[in-house]
Amino acid sequence: MSTILIAAEQMDLSPEALALLTADSAPAAAVETLIGAGLGPDALKLVARLLPRRYAVGWLCQCARAMPLDFAEKSGAAMAEKWMRDPSEANRRAAFEFANAGNYKTLATFLAAAAGWAGGSLAPTAQAVPVPPPEHLTAMAVAGAINSLCAKVPAEVDVRRIGFIREALVLLGGSSGASSAA
Repeated sequence: MSTILIAAEQMDLSPEALALLTADSAPAAAVETLIGAGLGPDALKLVARLLPRRYAVGWLCQCARAMPLDFAEKSGAAMAEKWMRDPSEANRRAAFEFANAGNYKTLATFLAAAAGWAGGSLAPTAQAVPVPPPEHLTAMAVAGAINSLCAKVPAEVDVRRIGFIREALVLLGGSSGASSAA
């Protein structure tokens, strides 16, 4: 199965989105196809999964910097940013623990979870047997956090989402598009 179709399955894209994707699509073209069909939420999930994890977290940090954040959200974003700049296990674990302590219920926790789920182990530190996160877990956190960021301005959710996706397309080798808005 192709990278595109595996990513689409992992991210649980809608049946409408799945019907538009082909195994031989280039990553940026697949995302553009979904945008063109008005399937922004699916395009967001797909681009988040197609990016390497560190790029996805970096993109999320860029999106977070474009939005007003409260203190807790800034704390979660700072943890993701710290891991992105220095992807050490200590920084990943700190982000994971922050997100875990917040029970993954807020934007702040999903900002941190994006980094916390980017590698290492999900098991308690005292557990000898590591439990690596599924490869798509970072993408799930990134997509959820970006949707939450967009929802901060309800009247602009779709426009902001597409603008953020277009920023990520540059990382996939696509164009940023003339209609980029964020």
